[in-house]
Amino acid sequence: VQLQASGGGLVQAGGSLRLSCAASGRTFTSYVMGWFRQAPGKEREFVAAIGWIGIIGTRTYCSDSVKGRFTISRDNAKSTVYLQMNSLKPEDTAVYYCAAERDITVEPGSYDYWGQGTLVTVSS
Repeated sequence: VQLQASGGGLVQAGGSLRLSCAASGRTFTSYVMGWFRQAPGKEREFVAAIGWIGIIGTRTYCSDSVKGRFTISRDNAKSTVYLQMNSLKPEDTAVYYCAAERDITVEPGSYDYWGQGTLVTVSS
């Protein structure tokens, strides 16, 4: 699976951004798609993940630090996953990565495929 993340940029605190991650190469619906972030000097941390459960639809998970502000979604027809980020805070500043894995997990080491990362900078 090849992943291409985009949508990062500079935004003021309280603002919004939408990240996109386009996937290619394998059956998109077979994969759980995750977003992670890594701030300077910190470890990569889980942000959100979304799985496709067939007729049931999607199942999503968000970290407590972004719950209520960030929303993950996926468009299977476009093989794309999105991260809508609202009410951004300076502590959300990081490089954001999308990733793909067969099973839903919050552990970055479990994800097999990674995008190149997109920088989000939130100014105070």
